[in-house]
Amino acid sequence: MEGQLHRVDVTVLPLFLRPALEIALPPASEVAGNWSPALSPDGRHAAYVSDRGGTPAVWVQPVGSELAFQIAFAEPVTSVAWSSGGGWLACQIAPGGAPRHEVWLVRPDGSDLHQVAGFGTDTADNVRWLPGRPVLALTENLTEAVLIDVATGTRTVVASAELTSLCDVDPAGRSALLRHGPRGARWIVLRDLSSGLEETLTRGEEAIFSPGGGCVYARGEDGEFPALIRVAGASTEVLAGGDTEIESFAVTADGRTAAVLRNVRGGESLLELLDLDHNASPGAGRTTTVPLPGRVVAGLTWSFDGSTLAFTAEGPGQPPGVWACDRDGSNLRAISAEPAAADAVFPTLEEFSAHDGLTLTGWLFSPPGAGPHPTVVWLHGGPEAQERPGHEPLFQSLVRRGIAVLAPNVRGSSGFGHTFVNADNVGLRWNAVEDVRSCVRHLRDTGIAGRVGVMGRSYGGYLTLAALCAYPELFDVGIDVCGMSDFATFYQHTEPWIAAAAISKYGDPEVDGELLRELSPIHRIDRLRAPLMVVHGENDTNVPVIETEQVVAALAARGAPHRYLLFAGEGHELLHRSSRAEYLRETIAWLTTHLLP
Repeated sequence: MEGQLHRVDVTVLPLFLRPALEIALPPASEVAGNWSPALSPDGRHAAYVSDRGGTPAVWVQPVGSELAFQIAFAEPVTSVAWSSGGGWLACQIAPGGAPRHEVWLVRPDGSDLHQVAGFGTDTADNVRWLPGRPVLALTENLTEAVLIDVATGTRTVVASAELTSLCDVDPAGRSALLRHGPRGARWIVLRDLSSGLEETLTRGEEAIFSPGGGCVYARGEDGEFPALIRVAGASTEVLAGGDTEIESFAVTADGRTAAVLRNVRGGESLLELLDLDHNASPGAGRTTTVPLPGRVVAGLTWSFDGSTLAFTAEGPGQPPGVWACDRDGSNLRAISAEPAAADAVFPTLEEFSAHDGLTLTGWLFSPPGAGPHPTVVWLHGGPEAQERPGHEPLFQSLVRRGIAVLAPNVRGSSGFGHTFVNADNVGLRWNAVEDVRSCVRHLRDTGIAGRVGVMGRSYGGYLTLAALCAYPELFDVGIDVCGMSDFATFYQHTEPWIAAAAISKYGDPEVDGELLRELSPIHRIDRLRAPLMVVHGENDTNVPVIETEQVVAALAARGAPHRYLLFAGEGHELLHRSSRAEYLRETIAWLTTHLLP
């Protein structure tokens, strides 16, 4: 197999040797933390990704022990998964920090490293080991659903179509679960692998077969809020749902227990263990709530024997850490985690009305004492992401300097139901821009804000530019982090699979060209008045760097005050700790210069 001949050097560094090597842990403000937990089949060891060494790498350690060793790749690692047989770790890496991903296999002791997917210009995502089989399921370029048998080295394409992703293959190898469609409009199908016939099961993005293949578990999105459903033949049963979003789930290999993650109270997490046994009586006793070590949880994963559940948890001033509990939710213990900073500021959840009466919320980080305070409005990416009360060192640093931060969830954000997340699609985009003005109005009406700045990354960077150009009188400073400035150039230069999936959210550049031109801040950049800092990674192929360069050129031509921060060796995310530290320093300096008297 071609991938098995492609090798790179790997360094194995024991954590218990680090004091002798004088490798100091970085300040918590510069640490992204630990994420992507993966458990050995018996739950006694864990692998995870951590940037404690400066660049995200894979670490392996016994659960309950602080002894760990690092499998250091030459490029940043974004995720890791442990095979159910225990013999392999599948590691997804981001060469040059770019959105393109490769998949490499390595033994848990750091040996036998080789690449199996994402060669050349391809990208490999949605990596999953098939339970009980040495088979890796993944998707390349959102067009090919691929199975890789790591024992034989064979590669099988089970489906090929635009905007298609592989979720699972049944134990008998007769059927596959595929996800089709663009962002915000995806559905799950059951595909017969011999005939190619497909049956639609539900709207949604996440689905797996039961261990025996007799039914399907999915995060169904046919209702207003995503629910955990079980599909057996023509029967669909809602196992967990209601008026909050089911964010994700994980089912044990014996099919008897599901870990279910709810999104509650504007972005906090609630973790439940659900008894899936058909013989269990319905109602009381079927659900157990797990006490959480942080306000936001992600990355649910079971050991293959079902004895242990692992996940990440984070909170204000508390970097993401890896935690584990027993199957019944007891014996919660940290695998690799740091405590929250003693002086961390915990936000309050603000609720206010948009211009059209729609209810908006946002997390307010406020300095002590009465306002008004200089305030920054922070806009998250996506747009179908969500601002949550997790670890954000920038917010904590600003509050310590007397600057408040409002991190709103404007329309288009996830976590608030189907209607809200689609309330900014295509021609409704202007309402999302207007939501930024509603945030400032709320801050001023309640006496929270004096001078106001606005900043955001990715889609939030676009929204920052759009708001600065639409309402220049509102803002005293701005920061655009890898935001789109012109939809025409974005569609022209981004990755093809990103462009195809984005049409449902932003519009079709062929059909909606006039609208997209009107929505593009670059054509209104002469209205911008606030000093602007722009930040980008030079290897970003999601939002290509031309989106920033044309803004910088326009501002320079006008002699407008601006600062350009370009990071070498980074892509759409700043993956290296040194880059994040520089970004933090420069951002704080820019904001304090223009917001503090």
